[in-house]
Amino acid sequence: MRVMVMVKATKNSEAGVMPSEKLLADMGRFNEELVKAGVMQAGEGLHPSSKGKRVRFSGGAKSVVDGPFAETRELVAGCWIWQVKSMEEAVEWARRCPDPMPGEESELELRPIFEPDDFGAELTPELRAQEERLRAEVERQHRS
Repeated sequence: MRVMVMVKATKNSEAGVMPSEKLLADMGRFNEELVKAGVMQAGEGLHPSSKGKRVRFSGGAKSVVDGPFAETRELVAGCWIWQVKSMEEAVEWARRCPDPMPGEESELELRPIFEPDDFGAELTPELRAQEERLRAEVERQHRS
């Protein structure tokens, strides 16, 4: 199963406080363990929400809202995509993670990623074939 692991934002991450050299080294070692174990598929940090935008959909209308966004506890500061055997394995890896926001209360949120079989009959053979073609094209583009 694939899992998205979200590093929740804090006041410091939203203020643009960059990680220390020690934290970067600790995270580098942790990411190395994830890669060697075949768990990590992707991992990225995000700029503060002040540099972001939201596109809001309401009743057929679309509007753009500029950051920053108020509710820090609802924001994401970074993420990983992990390939694991179970949610329990993902939790085991998360427990090994260095504290992503030293000096502040921090949190990782782990959520399973939908796989094609999760959609049932609504994902028709034609839609499944389209999804597979798109994933193959994305993979091809990233190899180029």
